[in-house]
Amino acid sequence: MTIRLPSSDGTLRTYDPRPEPFRAAAGTAFTSRTVFSAAHVVADPYADVSPDSPAAVDWDATLAFRRHLWAQGLGVAEAMDTAQRGMGLDWAGAAELIRRSAAEAKAVGGRLACGVGTDQITGGSLTDIRAAYEEQLAVVTESGAQAILMASRALAATATGPEDYQEIYGHLLRQSAEPVVLHWLGPMFDPALEGYWGSADLDTATEVFLEVIAAHPDKVDGIKISLLDAGREIALRRRLPQGVRCYTGDDFHYPELIAGDERGFSHALLGIFDPLAPLAAQAVRHLDTGDVSSFRQLLDPTVELSRHLFQAPTRFYKTGVVLLAWLAGHQSHFTMVGGLQSARSLPHLARAYELADGLGLFPDPGLAEDRMKTLLALYGVPQ
Repeated sequence: MTIRLPSSDGTLRTYDPRPEPFRAAAGTAFTSRTVFSAAHVVADPYADVSPDSPAAVDWDATLAFRRHLWAQGLGVAEAMDTAQRGMGLDWAGAAELIRRSAAEAKAVGGRLACGVGTDQITGGSLTDIRAAYEEQLAVVTESGAQAILMASRALAATATGPEDYQEIYGHLLRQSAEPVVLHWLGPMFDPALEGYWGSADLDTATEVFLEVIAAHPDKVDGIKISLLDAGREIALRRRLPQGVRCYTGDDFHYPELIAGDERGFSHALLGIFDPLAPLAAQAVRHLDTGDVSSFRQLLDPTVELSRHLFQAPTRFYKTGVVLLAWLAGHQSHFTMVGGLQSARSLPHLARAYELADGLGLFPDPGLAEDRMKTLLALYGVPQ
């Protein structure tokens, strides 16, 4: 079997799909690392909506994908940017997603953490922003899930300096009943977050971030860093208070950051683990036995795919994630809320297919090939 794929230079190349998928061995819960996969949402392809409409979600398929992640042993990070928060999924849809996923997590015993932000407002005073955070925190707390305090576009636009961040986060941490995860999402993922923590200088911003944590270490389970800078993450995690975890969100350097060094390691909360779930779970189980070499042998080859999916503009990585979910048979279509399936070029999608197939990520390679050929045919690519 062969398939003709378009290259970025406009030519067609022939690719021979891998005949057998990667097969992960069954395993127990992880013991050496806490690992979350941020999860995408599945759109309802039959909904009569426009890109400006509220998201129409296929709840059955969306929850089935979460069960797939839990079955691999991964925790689910819900209603994060991978679920298109702020890029098709509004707060009303996110709140419904949180409630449904929390009920599903309780039913199957899955670990769940949910994003808390301010996306029900577009701006306002610090009082308005605090109230928006509080509303969302209450929804997550009532669901029984762990809270992830996400970066706020409204706060980035309103804050006049570091003291505004310290005031807002200090208030939220004091009132939180359980320890939360603080999420620092860099502007490469969301340009509206430029200058977060009160400065565009990352060294200055890091100091403010650490001050917030140091003032409330008992209320911070961990931090999630998405700056795509391994050296900065390592330096930051070495300065965290005892007991505060670092969850890497670095989709470029995750194998080395999770493996760690003699002075520590990162746990994980990654969007790339959405398509990598079985392979990533197998790799972490090698770490559980102390076998760092086998962990790296499994996970290092996945970085090329991750760097491809997360290439600039990085915020459109969700398109490749959903493509791979469709090709892997986790959903019946390649449609996204907000019409975001159009955000990447056909050569980009073709390369994503090729890299994922080479890793054995498709449980049924023949199905993946047929679906990819269908997509190519829609673009007029002859086979």
